Formats: sequence, C-alpha cells, structure tokens
Amino acid sequence: MLKISIPSTSLEWDQYYNLRYTVLREPWGQLKGSEVLKDEDQSDHAMVIDSETNEIVGVARMQTNSPTQGQMRCVAVSSKMQGRGVGKLLMGYLENSAQQKGFTEIVLDARENAVKFYQSIGYEILEESYLLFGEIQHWKMRKVF
Repeated sequence: MLKISIPSTSLEWDQYYNLRYTVLREPWGQLKGSEVLKDEDQSDHAMVIDSETNEIVGVARMQTNSPTQGQMRCVAVSSKMQGRGVGKLLMGYLENSAQQKGFTEIVLDARENAVKFYQSIGYEILEESYLLFGEIQHWKMRKVF
C-alpha cells in the first residue's frame, strides 16, 4: 500500500534526497549534493512510502512563484515503481495543497520522457524549455485550476 507523507526526520530527509539523486542526477554523472537546491526550506515537500517495505518510492516539491502560481520541481519516482500511480499520488497531493493556498495554476519544466505523464493528468505544453546536462530536453508545462 502506498501512503503519502511529508519528510520530517533526518532519516526521511536523507532517503528523500537520496531517491532524488538516484533518479534525477546520478545517471548523468552529477555529484552527490547536486540534488539539494538552495531554497528547499521555502518549498512544500511530499514523499510516497511503500508501507509494505517502508521504502520511499516517490518524492516531489512545490515552490511558490507568486500568490497565484506554484511550480513543481524535482519530481522523482523509483524506476521499479514507475507506472504504478506514485506520480499521480504525489501530484494530486501537491496540487490540492496549491489550491488550498489559492494558487490558480501550476507550472513545471518536464523532462521529455515525462511529458505524456503530465499531459495525462491535465498539464499542457507551453513551449520548449531548456536542455539539462546537454542532453535532457525539458518542456514548460502548465495546469490551470
């Protein structure tokens, strides 16, 4: 069973960042520590835990860009759990939080391999965004509430 939570202990934060590193940084030879951004304390964080294994299998954060706009960043799901609803659970939780804060839209920069996932949950492509690590195309996407 999957449950959603907010990291609170040192161990949870370590596991949270480790999953982010393993999925989003390590495959491209990035240094450990590059997965932690300078404004982590100003964002809302969520993680999905597999209650059978007590393993963190998904993580995401949402930052505030303006009083009406949030931005999803650093969404990562373990490779063995992709396609099992972890991403939808994370996004739904943070989108609900966004609406409670009065946000009217969420933006994100999706890696090319995740665009179809975001489209399936109501995001639209706005434009081509940046190229990460010289090889990962990103697309600016938006969901309006």
